[in-house]
Amino acid sequence: MLFIIHNGLYIVYRGRYVQMEEIHQILAKNLKAMREKEKLSLEKLSQLSGVSKTMIGQIERGDSSPTLTTIWKIANGLKVSFTSLVHNPQPDSKVILKEDVQLISEANGRFKAYPYFPFQDDRRFEIFTIEMEKEAIRESTPHKSGTEEYITVFEGELTVIVGESKYTLKSGDSIRYKADRPHTYANNGDLLTRFNMTIYYPG
Repeated sequence: MLFIIHNGLYIVYRGRYVQMEEIHQILAKNLKAMREKEKLSLEKLSQLSGVSKTMIGQIERGDSSPTLTTIWKIANGLKVSFTSLVHNPQPDSKVILKEDVQLISEANGRFKAYPYFPFQDDRRFEIFTIEMEKEAIRESTPHKSGTEEYITVFEGELTVIVGESKYTLKSGDSIRYKADRPHTYANNGDLLTRFNMTIYYPG
């Protein structure tokens, strides 16, 4: 399944286009349930996330196609994971096929994230496989305080910038860092870069 946010939000499932109402409703349902669980008004969540009250209301009604950055801001405001907002609950045991993973893509398809293991309340992590084309860059806003990211590069070369520090990883290299500060991923090499990312959220 392909999931692209903003500038033409659509889904391709096994080679065919399908309606967007389902994704809109998943995001709308999850966002409203989480906001009400925390007893937050639209105005309060707007203050916590930096996303306008109007936009949050539109998302909860399924009337808006938010960008990745907007969803991350809301997730950070709620202090929850990204995938908990856009993914339906998964069964405890399941073989996960790549063609069935809800692909998240931006930068005209040059950055692709496959959330193979979305966040669950009883397991405070989520695991992605990331593919970045040559010269692709992905800037990430700080996550919840105490959040950590673990990366292992399988193919190509990856540059990771955390705060003022810059790291270059090649195939087989790994890094762990605090993700509660601005961080950036970049493919400055000549080939496709593939890496595994685990995001751990503190309790």
